[in-house]
Amino acid sequence: MNTWRIWVAVGAFLVGCASNDPATMAAPAQSGGHGGGSAAGTPAAPAGMSGGGGSAGCGAARACGSGGSGGAAAPNDAGTGARDAAANDAAMRDAAVPNDAAPPDAASDASSEPDAERPGWTLTFREEFDQPAGTGVDTTKWTPVNRGDGFGNNELQFYTPRTENARMDGDGSLIIEVREEQYMGRMYTSARLESTDKFEQTYGRFEIRAQVAFGQGIWPAFWLLGNDIGEVSWPQCGEIDIMEHVGRTPSTNYGSLHGPGYSGGNPLSALYELPGGARLADGFHEYTVEWEPDVVRWYVDGNLYHTRTPDDVPAGGEWVYDHPFYMILNVAVGGPFPGSPDDTTTFPQRLLVDYVRVYEREP
Repeated sequence: MNTWRIWVAVGAFLVGCASNDPATMAAPAQSGGHGGGSAAGTPAAPAGMSGGGGSAGCGAARACGSGGSGGAAAPNDAGTGARDAAANDAAMRDAAVPNDAAPPDAASDASSEPDAERPGWTLTFREEFDQPAGTGVDTTKWTPVNRGDGFGNNELQFYTPRTENARMDGDGSLIIEVREEQYMGRMYTSARLESTDKFEQTYGRFEIRAQVAFGQGIWPAFWLLGNDIGEVSWPQCGEIDIMEHVGRTPSTNYGSLHGPGYSGGNPLSALYELPGGARLADGFHEYTVEWEPDVVRWYVDGNLYHTRTPDDVPAGGEWVYDHPFYMILNVAVGGPFPGSPDDTTTFPQRLLVDYVRVYEREP
């Protein structure tokens, strides 16, 4: 990773930690639910995509269904809730957690890069995307999905394993590119990467530093899905949405949990808004979840904005965050939560990812 990127990341982290601006506080939001994602050939259940905490359905651009280890995703349409964007956004603005309520832990000495260190945590996975320009994704870490059937959310894209849709930029970032083109009966192409069967973990700190794609109908997301989805279906497997963004709310990130009794349009969710109406797409931001037994905490740029425990689960629901989950990184197009692209949407759109890092709590 380039030295200037490291200092920019460190500066952003320090500024974020110092901020207590009320504008950055988030209230519980209703997120959709990505819902699906399973190993190839394994039926995936619909997820309440947290595709930005305000969506219903299969979770933040998570199009129900996952590519799986074979590159082909299994169906995830069953049980996906429709995202009522207006209702979800309203529900998200209830209670905010003060940014200084619980400063994020910082880093592991398992890394040679200072900005990857998190005191109290040990690094277990890292992807810095430092390969030469045009290089495809590292398939020892990620499986690109090769599928386009709406993913239970009426999405419009076809996910491909092509470098046209996912490649390195040669400057330390992954590009996921959304193109407007006819492909396999779809109007758009994009990429969805999954760590199924390659990296799965129970509990930990999951981080992504990214500059999101933007525009009406564009839906980038980074989320976690329970690895038992093929056995118990969604939402019983559980879903944790870390970064979910849609073009119609350019300053907002949605963070959510989808589980039995709280999924689709009624997740345990909250939103984080940049102060002053700034757009998330205008720069890189770090999106983090700290997941530990009986608690999940969400941060943006080091600011805590959301905490959930089993006490928050509604009557009749179940806390299901006690087994391995895998990661999903994608950009979807269309669906009830983001809406469809219109004449204001420009293509191609790009999600840039500086890094993905995962840690486990030290004993």
